[in-house]
Amino acid sequence: MNPRAALRPLVAASTWRRGVFLLLGGVLALPYALLVVAFAQLFGNPGAPWPVVLVLLVPATAIAVVPIFLGGSRALEIAAVRGLLGVDLPEPVSGRRLDRETRLRAALWIGLHLTSGSLVVAALFSAVPMALGFLAAQAGLDVGITVDERFGPFDGRDTGWLSVIGALVLVALGYAVAGLGALAVSMAPVLLGPAPAERIAALEERAGRLAERNRLARELHDSVGHALTVATLQAGAAREVLDRDPEFVRRALTAIEETGRRAMDDLDHVLGLLRETGESSPGGPQRTLADLHRLVADTRAAGQPVRSRVRGQLDALPPVVSREGYRILQEGLTNAARHGRGPVTLRVDVPPDRLEIELVNDLAAPGPGGAVGSGGGRGLVGMRERVLLLGGGMTAGPDGDRWRVSVRLPVEAAG
Repeated sequence: MNPRAALRPLVAASTWRRGVFLLLGGVLALPYALLVVAFAQLFGNPGAPWPVVLVLLVPATAIAVVPIFLGGSRALEIAAVRGLLGVDLPEPVSGRRLDRETRLRAALWIGLHLTSGSLVVAALFSAVPMALGFLAAQAGLDVGITVDERFGPFDGRDTGWLSVIGALVLVALGYAVAGLGALAVSMAPVLLGPAPAERIAALEERAGRLAERNRLARELHDSVGHALTVATLQAGAAREVLDRDPEFVRRALTAIEETGRRAMDDLDHVLGLLRETGESSPGGPQRTLADLHRLVADTRAAGQPVRSRVRGQLDALPPVVSREGYRILQEGLTNAARHGRGPVTLRVDVPPDRLEIELVNDLAAPGPGGAVGSGGGRGLVGMRERVLLLGGGMTAGPDGDRWRVSVRLPVEAAG
C-alpha cells in the first residue's frame, strides 16, 4: 500500500472542512446535552416535585424536537453541506410546503449530524488531551502523570508505550473524522436531497429559462437578420447606381444607418436580458405591430416592393400577440427578400378572436440543380416556434409558382 495514499485523508483539506462540519453538529447538540443533564439531575433528586418536573418536561421536549422538523433547519443544513462538505444540493424552494417524507429525512439527517458531532467533540475534549499528555511526557515535560497511575496494562513509567498510544489515538481520530465526513457526503443527497415537488419546481424553472433563452435567440435572429438583409440590399442597389444617382445612394446610406441603429438597440436589449444579473437595459425596445408601417417602409426602401393590407385594430391586440406577430412579419419579409423575387403581398387581418397574417411572393428562379428557393432554414423554424407557443397554426410552402406563409394566432387565449 502506498504510504502517501494512506496518509492523504489525514492532511486533505476536505477532511478538515468535514471536521468543521462535524464540530458544528457537536456545537448544535450542546443545548440538548445541557437539557438532558438538567432533567437527569431533577429526576435524580428525591426532593424534586415530580408533577412540576413532568410539566416542565413536556414543553422542553417540544422545544427540542420541533426545530428538527422545520423547513428552516433543513435549509441551514443544506447550506452547511454545500459549503463544508462540497455536496451540490439544490437550494430549497421558498414558499413550498415540505411533505412528510422530506421532513422525516431531514430530521434523521439532523439527528445523525448532532450525534456524530457530539462524538467528535467528546473525543476532542477527552482523547486528544490524553494523547497529547502522553507525547509530552515522552518529551520530558511534567504533565502530572505519576508512576502510580495506570492506563490499562501500562503505568507512568511506560512513557514509550504511552507515546505510541497517544500517536495512535490522534491518527485514529483523524481517520474517524475522515470516515464520518465521507459517510456524510454519501448520505447527504439521500437525506437532504430535493423532494418530488422541489424536483418538479426545478424542472419547471429550468424549462422556463430555456424557453426564455430560445425566445431571445429568435428575437436576435429576426432583428439582426432583417437588418443585415436590408443593409445588404441597400448597399448592393447603391453600388449599381453610385455614379449616376447620388441622391439614391444618399437615401440608401440613410436607410442602412437607421436600420443598423435599430438593430443595435435590439441587440443591446437582448444582451441585457442574457446577462447573469437578468436585468434588461432601461427602455429596451419591444417592437409590436404598431411599428408595422416602419417595417414595411424599411423593406420598401431596401428595394423590395411590398403591397400591404391591414384590416382591424392592431392596437387592440394583446401585447404578446402584437409582439410575436411583428417578429413573424419581420422574418417573413426577410425571407422574401433573401430567397424570393418580385413584390411581396402582405395581409394582416384582426377578426374578433384571432390575428391572421399572410405573406405571398414569387418563388426565386430554380438553381443549377433545379432547386427552388423556399425561404426555409432557421427563419421558418423560429416562426413556427412563435406560433406554437401561442397555440396558433401556420402553413408555409409553395403554392404554384409562389411562396405562401399563412399564420393564425388566437387572441383570447393569449390575452
